Amino acid sequence: MTISPGPSVPKIGSWQAATVLDIRDETARVKTFRLVLSEPAPYMAGQHFLVRLTAPDGYTAQRSYSVASAPADSRQIELTIERLPDGEVSTFLHDETMVGDMIEVRGPIGGWFVWDGASPALLVGGGSGVVPLMAMLRLALATPGQQRAHLIVSVRSPDELIYSSEIQGPDSTIIYTRQAPAGLSRIAGRMTIDDVAPLIRPDATTYVCGSSRFAEAASQLLLDAGATTDSIRIERFGPSG
Repeated sequence: MTISPGPSVPKIGSWQAATVLDIRDETARVKTFRLVLSEPAPYMAGQHFLVRLTAPDGYTAQRSYSVASAPADSRQIELTIERLPDGEVSTFLHDETMVGDMIEVRGPIGGWFVWDGASPALLVGGGSGVVPLMAMLRLALATPGQQRAHLIVSVRSPDELIYSSEIQGPDSTIIYTRQAPAGLSRIAGRMTIDDVAPLIRPDATTYVCGSSRFAEAASQLLLDAGATTDSIRIERFGPSG
């Protein structure tokens, strides 16, 4: 199987102001920020934006965050951000930012880990690595009768499942590694070949996002299950404070 380089991607824009329209809790440590941009910034599912904060003394800090929203409105984006104890940007956004505040953003960024929704995709995420994959799943779900994308997400427990109200039903498979909900037939444990093998499609591109350890383990499982090396695209999702 040969995977084409994919569609051309939007070019990165300049720094611009964005207004916070909404903030919602996803888990105890994760929030989603919906922003309206000053200027349109067309983006693709899988891309990310930089967020820059500037202190009164001129000190700046910036971090990169994946877009979680489907690419429908080029003037609005959603960024899902985990609060890290020592994170300069994430702690400020979680603890200080309010609806109506303005922040600086720049993007979109990234050209390899993107999906235009035109061909089948298997989405495999670990923990907060689900964020860019959610943009892809939301894009797929915007298509009537969608059969192009399926999400597999690995998470420690129900309390840590981001987008828990959306990741349900036939479009998603949830792997609980440490604590599973009562009544679930699959006991808690790491993702296995039995979890991924039924979802392998010879015509699909597989997107893997998570920590380096997760990405390596998941990629090997996919290969063992029959996926080809050139059909797998990986994004290692490290802490972004």
